[in-house]
Amino acid sequence: MVSDGQVSVDTTIMKGGAQKVRRLHEDQVIVGFAGSSADGLALFGRFEGKLKEFQGNLRRAAVELAKDWRMDRSLRNLQALMIVADVDASILLSGTGDVIEPDDGVLTIGSGGPMALAAARALLQHTDFAAETIAREAVTIAAGIDIYTNDELTVEVLSVDNNPES
Repeated sequence: MVSDGQVSVDTTIMKGGAQKVRRLHEDQVIVGFAGSSADGLALFGRFEGKLKEFQGNLRRAAVELAKDWRMDRSLRNLQALMIVADVDASILLSGTGDVIEPDDGVLTIGSGGPMALAAARALLQHTDFAAETIAREAVTIAAGIDIYTNDELTVEVLSVDNNPES
């Protein structure tokens, strides 16, 4: 998972090196957010609780968080999107109840997301690059197009070797 580091308020860049990607659940799960920083950080905490409650079952934790996010009065107004991933799945979560696992394994969020998605799919289809390289290049391409995306990247990689059950 790769994220840029830009935090913008309207048309002003407030920070260039934000950490929008984190590891959770004994470093076996990676989560990232786009949108309001405070809301994204609140969702990280909620998702971590769901992972703990469901013993690291990513899909179950994702569904339960999405249900809470949609139904809970205080969570309902959060302005963010999340991507959560482990070695077996990548899932996009939203406050409208979306729990999306893509067919091709590629997910993007944020203002530069559509550009990064197009770049990642092209690289996936027409190169033999590793997933990490595709993700880095896709966000770098988006940063060259979208004014709300920069090229100060945070990269987190999961491998089967990191998973004690594999």
